[in-house]
Amino acid sequence: MSGRTLIAGVGNVFLGDDGFGVAAVRALSGHRLPQDVEAVDFGVRGVHLAYQLLDGYDTLVLLDATARGGVPGTLYLIEADADHAPGGAGPAVLDGHHMSPDAVLALLGTLCAGTGSTPPRRTLVVGCEPALIDEGIGLSEPVAAAVPEAVRLVLELLGSGAGNASGEPCGPRRDLRRTP
Repeated sequence: MSGRTLIAGVGNVFLGDDGFGVAAVRALSGHRLPQDVEAVDFGVRGVHLAYQLLDGYDTLVLLDATARGGVPGTLYLIEADADHAPGGAGPAVLDGHHMSPDAVLALLGTLCAGTGSTPPRRTLVVGCEPALIDEGIGLSEPVAAAVPEAVRLVLELLGSGAGNASGEPCGPRRDLRRTP
């Protein structure tokens, strides 16, 4: 990946496996990341994510629970199609409690149109099939087991660890940033 990259962990830690994205970005924060990569725990603050993206990122990597009917713990790498990005059909609906990644991208489209900003050129989702999205804190066993593999996948996407000879990620270690 080239240019600035934002890795965003999203999800609700109070709804079991919906907290996958938050757990994965926290695990990722223990690795050294390239200087132009920022990893942020956004949790359920999708509006903050949309505004953060106005700062100009070339790539967005979303870490999130993604129900697609597979076996719980299955990881998916999904590339959002820029030609069919949400947001063109009408104004984005602001609901701070229901900001799915689609809603965030729709809001971003609206914000970019209003500010002249440019959305990320590329959006990737590293998703994990949830087992349980019921009230409760903590990931199910298969989803918790998928977190290290998701971190490895993100590092591989960044070209910053999985494939180098020493196995050590490059760049200075930076603390995970959480939005207010």
